[in-house]
Amino acid sequence: MPLTISFELSDHDLELLAELIKTKASAAALSEAAIIKAAQALLEDNSGVSVPEFIRERIDKLETLIYMLQDDVWELSGEDRTRITNALAYFADPHDIIPDDVPGFGLLDDAVVIELVCQTLRHDIEAYQDFRKFREAEETRRGKSVDPLSPEQWVQTRRAQLHDRMRRRRTTMWRSRLGRSRPLF
Repeated sequence: MPLTISFELSDHDLELLAELIKTKASAAALSEAAIIKAAQALLEDNSGVSVPEFIRERIDKLETLIYMLQDDVWELSGEDRTRITNALAYFADPHDIIPDDVPGFGLLDDAVVIELVCQTLRHDIEAYQDFRKFREAEETRRGKSVDPLSPEQWVQTRRAQLHDRMRRRRTTMWRSRLGRSRPLF
């Protein structure tokens, strides 16, 4: 018998959670590489572990955020890169809201934070997923052995288009929903 538990986070709750994420990011004082390694460790440590489906679905979303930072061709930089790094920094601290080693519930706070991060960064994630699909389709169509400058030209153009789209959508979303021009983190 499935059990549905739902709760709503108010704007104030979201602000508090975003502040916690920012605080953890600055307190961690870790390099981007260390933050990525910690997020990867969370994925690896829980890959074979039986966790509730709600949590599993969210933990698996971390992989896309990690790929976004590691994909040299995507060339994520500046504020966009910092925003994702800060979001992942929450997972670098094993002493989060609910300690990860609490059976059954230790990853619940991580799942909630991942959901918040993914909703906040949804335009970034969509743009990156579109870029990956485009790149794969172009590599299939053109072949990987074509002139090395040619793929760079089409990748550079598409990447610039998608970066611009994600920034426009993000700004529009935040202005229309919350009356602010910047995301929570």
